[in-house]
Amino acid sequence: MTNAAAGDPDVKALVYIAAFAPDKGESALELSSKFPGSTLGGTLAPVPLADGTTDLYIRQDLFRQQFAADVSKQQASLMAVTQRPIRDAALSEGSGEPAWKNIPSWFLVAGSDHNIPVEAQRWMADRAGSRATIEIRKASHAVGVSNPRPVADLIVRAATAR
Repeated sequence: MTNAAAGDPDVKALVYIAAFAPDKGESALELSSKFPGSTLGGTLAPVPLADGTTDLYIRQDLFRQQFAADVSKQQASLMAVTQRPIRDAALSEGSGEPAWKNIPSWFLVAGSDHNIPVEAQRWMADRAGSRATIEIRKASHAVGVSNPRPVADLIVRAATAR
C-alpha cells in the first residue's frame, strides 16, 4: 500500500490497520525489530521454494496466540488453515518511496499485536503524521476480524475527510 499509492492522483487517503508504514529503504523485518514485542519469528514454518526463496506460514498450532488471540477458536482455526504465506524476500526487501509522505494517513494500532510491535505501530503513525490514530488495547493483529466496526469507522473517516 505504501508504494502502490505513491503518485496515484486518485488515492486521497491511506488507512493503516495494524500495518507497516515503511520509509524508503526500510523493510518489514527491520521495522518489526526496531522495538521489542514481536514473537512472530519463533512461530514461522518455512517452506522452501524451487526459486531459492521461502514461503513462511505461522504454525497452525500457534496461529491463534500469535495472530488472532481475540478471535474465536473456530474462526482462528479457519484462518490458520487458509492463511496465505509471506515470502521471506518480502520481509527483507526495502520499501520504495512512501505514499504517506504526500497522502494523508490514518492509523489503527492493535494494542496486543504479536506480529508488529505496538510501539513500532505508534512510532510509524507519528512519523507519517497520522491525521488520527486510534488504538484498540486488546486487539490482535487480526483486528479487522475481531473489531470490524472501529476499522470500518476509521476507513469511512479517512474517506470523507477534507
